[in-house]
Amino acid sequence: MAGEASAFKETSDGTREVRVPIHRDRDIVTARQEGRALASLLGFSSGEATLVATAISELARNIVLYAKHGEIVVGLVRDGARQGVMVVARDEGPGIPDIPRALVAGHSTSGGLGLGLPGVSKLMDELHISSEVGKGTTVVAKKWKGWPSSWPNGRPPP
Repeated sequence: MAGEASAFKETSDGTREVRVPIHRDRDIVTARQEGRALASLLGFSSGEATLVATAISELARNIVLYAKHGEIVVGLVRDGARQGVMVVARDEGPGIPDIPRALVAGHSTSGGLGLGLPGVSKLMDELHISSEVGKGTTVVAKKWKGWPSSWPNGRPPP
């Protein structure tokens, strides 16, 4: 049913993920809660799980504001010895015509504060946005366990 989160599911590689359809404000809360739960299950600290949950809130809110519907997928990602959470937000909304500008704090096309995507880029260790005007947007954000967002490229300084 729309607006309800799926349970954690095993992926083909044996990891877990959760998919949350996003249609309205209450789905934002569900996505945030599911993301926090998965981050905690993976052993993220309370602070790290909160960063993931906050980023999910911002991405899900953008779906509701701009696209009206989409989905958030939260799952485990590995890169060598590193383990993290990957958040994928996708929609078939109007798209983002100027991605670099959308990442500037204070820029908003909805009349808001313009802190959503810039905030996500600061909360998470990696951020990739692909968008096509009139077709939709996909945002992929990663948070590495134990690796503060303030480290360049999600890695500690040499």
